[in-house]
Amino acid sequence: MTAILALLIPFFGLILIGFIAARVSRQGVEALGWMNVFVVYCALPALFFKLVSQTPVEELTRLDFIAAQLAAVYLVFVVIFAIARLGNRQSVGEATMQAFGGAYGNIGYMGPSLTLLVLGQTAAVPVALIVCFENALHFIVAPALMSLSGGERRSAMALTLDIFRRVALHPFIVSTVMGFIVAASGTAIPVPLARLVDYLAQAAAPCALFAMGVTLALRPARNFSADLFFIAGTKLLVLPLVVCLILGVIGGMNEVWVHAAIVLAALPTATNVFVISQHYGIWEQQASSLVLVTTLLSILTLPVILYLISAGFI
Repeated sequence: MTAILALLIPFFGLILIGFIAARVSRQGVEALGWMNVFVVYCALPALFFKLVSQTPVEELTRLDFIAAQLAAVYLVFVVIFAIARLGNRQSVGEATMQAFGGAYGNIGYMGPSLTLLVLGQTAAVPVALIVCFENALHFIVAPALMSLSGGERRSAMALTLDIFRRVALHPFIVSTVMGFIVAASGTAIPVPLARLVDYLAQAAAPCALFAMGVTLALRPARNFSADLFFIAGTKLLVLPLVVCLILGVIGGMNEVWVHAAIVLAALPTATNVFVISQHYGIWEQQASSLVLVTTLLSILTLPVILYLISAGFI
């Protein structure tokens, strides 16, 4: 456990530094704009490209792994949606945001840096595949369900084209596809370009975690209801358990891949959940609070899950 805490302290320390910097500097959220552009469009895509391009192509086609992982995530999604919609009589829009809050983890900003830090480079491929496919599916499901709630006022054709554009042109997905092409072709990347990719990839973790800390500091957190803590507990504890059970039942998968999927499932709610809620004007305050609550609680839950993995209990 001591070794795990030694790994996590610098990780959460970067988030804390970003949080303190935002509170001390008193700059507005717009000051974070170019940092987010660098992280989303440069640093993290470079990291995904590097990881995938250096992987044997046969490891990149494990669709059974991806299908099982997505099934676990959306099983939790459907259960939370049903509880909110049928049990609590919430609107389709509110139920959708609650379901995303319990199933959409911070796999982009926190996922690669933490998983590679704990599990090593052998976890690179499952991380890249999960980030790519899960984000793509979220980009499809969110506008589709919001169209049912009346939050989308575009025609079906316009909505379909926008979903396709968002999926096809997202930098995480584009960089992963480019890495796949390089891996499949066996092409050697020129040394100067490889160094540039390395520089950008090395900046991904510190910049992403710092930006996350700033975001947490600048977004208001209110409405700490019982429902919010139920969703937080589902996200941090139930989702990784479901992922573990489904991958275990299917079997035949590399242990490191299973561990990577569990770690990613145990991450706090993604800040994208707040972005989506803000875009549609639904469940905004609760989404902001949920991101903060799950991030703080993950300081307690993540070490336990990582200990269970390292001790061989998972």
